[in-house]
Amino acid sequence: MKKTILLLTLTSSFISMSQNPINYPKTEKGDVTDTYFDIKVADPYRWLEDDRSEETGKWVKQQNEVTYNYLSKIPYREALKSRLEKLWNYEKISAPFKEGNFTYYYKNNGLQNQSVLYRKDAAGNESVFLDPNTFSKDGTSSLGDVNFSEDGNIVAYSISEGGSDWRSVIVMNAVTKEIMEPTLVDIKFSGVSWKGNEGFYYSSYDKPDGSELSAKTDQHKLYYHKLGTSQKEDKVIFGDDQKRRYVGGYVTEDNRYLIITAANSTYGNELYIKDLTKENGSIVTIIDNFETSNNIIENEGSKLFIETDWNAPNSKIVTVDANNPSPQNWKDFIPETENVLSPSTGGGYFFAHYMKDAVSVVKQFDYNGKLVREIKLPGVGTAGGFSGKKKEKTLYYSFTNYITPGSTYSFEADSGVSKVYQTPKIDFDSEDYQSEQIFYTSKDGTKVPMIITYKKGLKLNGKNPTILYGYGGFNVSITPSFSISNAIWMENGGVYAVANIRGGGEYGKKWHDAGTKLQKQNVFDDFIAAAEYLIANKYTSPDYLAVRGGSNGGLLVGAIMTQRPDLMKVALPAVGVMDMLRYHTFTAGAGWAYDYGTAQDNKEMFDYLKGYSPVHNVKKNVKYPATMVTTGDHDDRVVPAHSFKFAAELQEKQAGNNPTLIRIDINAGHGAGKSVAASIQESVDILAFTLYNMGIKSLPKK
Repeated sequence: MKKTILLLTLTSSFISMSQNPINYPKTEKGDVTDTYFDIKVADPYRWLEDDRSEETGKWVKQQNEVTYNYLSKIPYREALKSRLEKLWNYEKISAPFKEGNFTYYYKNNGLQNQSVLYRKDAAGNESVFLDPNTFSKDGTSSLGDVNFSEDGNIVAYSISEGGSDWRSVIVMNAVTKEIMEPTLVDIKFSGVSWKGNEGFYYSSYDKPDGSELSAKTDQHKLYYHKLGTSQKEDKVIFGDDQKRRYVGGYVTEDNRYLIITAANSTYGNELYIKDLTKENGSIVTIIDNFETSNNIIENEGSKLFIETDWNAPNSKIVTVDANNPSPQNWKDFIPETENVLSPSTGGGYFFAHYMKDAVSVVKQFDYNGKLVREIKLPGVGTAGGFSGKKKEKTLYYSFTNYITPGSTYSFEADSGVSKVYQTPKIDFDSEDYQSEQIFYTSKDGTKVPMIITYKKGLKLNGKNPTILYGYGGFNVSITPSFSISNAIWMENGGVYAVANIRGGGEYGKKWHDAGTKLQKQNVFDDFIAAAEYLIANKYTSPDYLAVRGGSNGGLLVGAIMTQRPDLMKVALPAVGVMDMLRYHTFTAGAGWAYDYGTAQDNKEMFDYLKGYSPVHNVKKNVKYPATMVTTGDHDDRVVPAHSFKFAAELQEKQAGNNPTLIRIDINAGHGAGKSVAASIQESVDILAFTLYNMGIKSLPKK
């Protein structure tokens, strides 16, 4: 009798929520208008760009109240949370690394908000070195880069507060753990690279006028900080008189050279080198344009090893002497192949990581360019690591795929012997699931790979809840990796599909370029074709399909749901670039122009951007899918105004009763450093919202 009552309660709740329209907060409309090439474009929600205003804060609070009220009524939300916490609660240990007289590694006992950095001394005694869970009460402050001086006795580590890309850097005696000097502040998009034990290089922008979370930042500079001096005395090494949006500097392992990269966009960079053994050595130009991607990955004396895509769209490694490093003197070391190269070094070897249809192949080479071996990996998936100092003969690598939780392996560089170092003890049986890679045809005839993962025994009846995920930009390759949230999804009968669409780096520069600027529609067409394949082959149907993506992938979802709202039941755009006419006016957004172009370039580019910009393509009286936009109020990479405007447009124009909600994390940024508690709750809410709006009344019994 009790079971019958429970079922009736769930069904009643479901019918009530699905039929009653949501009372959204009123979003005031302004009269701001911009003119592009004599064309006026209204921007009624411009006021939401002001992240410091009381009005915006009030709007955020009201929207969250509506969203969380809706989510709280989903009957199985707490059951999902309980299961997710149980599955998440296993010990996670990183690969170890040696600095000075200690061996360091990260460990999370299971549900700690942030992983803790531990170390062991020569006798094997373990102690906590840095615990970021003590940085803030709510777990919103996180540990960033940790970099040691040459002798390992001094450490510089960075901290992010509230998910912001702005960092503070603390310098500490690594032996005694005593803070050595005042904290360095206002550092952004930077690592720390030590010059011996004397000081280090870092990069940052001048603090912008206006909001530090949204104001434009476009002149990056490389600084040198000498220990024992104040930050205001730090010298600008590069970028003071040469305006660049992204500048990085790092010192070679032998402390001989400072390598400088400079870029104005997310693809293509200048390359410079400075001999640190010469007291007044000058900065020497190797590459003076932004047409190719170049990086010095190793040196042997004055012999430089450069990873480049110069005349090699899939990348290669070349060598050249530092005394005459111009490209006409380059010699192939590891030539280009049909697969994309991403190299690493360690243990006195080079490791060529290749992607073959988005999965890993790793080959080991010596310093003469001779192939030592192809490394046998644990399976088909993604391998990472194989890096370390030259003297360290034991290296480590990770392996994962969509059904295999990430494990760590030790690798003896000389012998090639590989052993399991750490395997997670997780309540998930990979043997119950399977992944298959298929190739489908996009609108223009291009073959695109997609990996589809699900529980064995799946019936192809068109009624399987399915999440289709994509990114499609910035040369980023989406390779197989395990996700606890996706495990829960599949455990409850869901299908998880990842399309390796154009704009990514899965097939090199040509694949990337085919999804940029005036070819961006290829990205959307590839994703639409992926959805149509899943539907045609009865993995799912429009009533059971959700599309998901974040950042550039959030733009992808926003474009797809406005172009083909009939194709899916649920849309899940996260931290997305939604206003394509103004993205370049915020923080470092102008650096994305290689992929997008800007509305100021020319009328053709303006028309093209306006033609797919999600904010500008929400139309009245259209039935859009159930949508939950997600963002963070401290996102200073893709500012939350993108998501705010898009949600406001949807709420005003949505036809029918499909919910159009926005979920705004407080004191959270673009995603990096998010606490475990916040990650779990966000996953729960996304899964619950998705299943509920597909008409799933209760979870299947285990």
